[in-house]
Amino acid sequence: RAPRIYTRTGDSGFSSTFTGERRPKGDRIFEALGATDELSSAIGLAGEFSSEKGHTFVDQLHKVQCMLQDVGSNLATPLSSAREAHRKRTSFSEKPVLELEQWIDSYLEQLPPLRAFILPSGGRSSAALHFSRAVCRRAERCVVPLVQAGEADPNVAKYLNRLSDYLFVLARYAAMKEGKEEKIYIKSEP
Repeated sequence: RAPRIYTRTGDSGFSSTFTGERRPKGDRIFEALGATDELSSAIGLAGEFSSEKGHTFVDQLHKVQCMLQDVGSNLATPLSSAREAHRKRTSFSEKPVLELEQWIDSYLEQLPPLRAFILPSGGRSSAALHFSRAVCRRAERCVVPLVQAGEADPNVAKYLNRLSDYLFVLARYAAMKEGKEEKIYIKSEP
């Protein structure tokens, strides 16, 4: 018999962290986890659009989604209630941050300089990557208070900060590779 997808343990408005602690579903840890899950979903959609266009960076997006699972593990393990075994299993290093920086630098070398504010545009791949960037910024805003409170690893916030930069650069790169025009911000007359 197949296992059930539903457990009913959250029906009363509480959920469990990785440490087994029960917290209200509105707790900021679950807000951060939800935002990170939305981010992974947005990146998945951007990856599908990008795959249809034959972009070679799709494997990087898949790797990012896997890293976001690790981000979630760290967030679901509040340091205030984590035992050493929990911390060891869900630690988050600076290595993925440095990898994102290498990817950003690689794409930036291929892009024309940015001379104006651009709007999310440049074709479906690019627009989906811009959308992912916006979701990433929201996830980062949810995570920063957890880091400041000592509940999550600072490298998680750094990763999300760098990830939003990566998604922005990648959106521009996708538009360039597809020959799509990026829409420029034009100030409206008063």
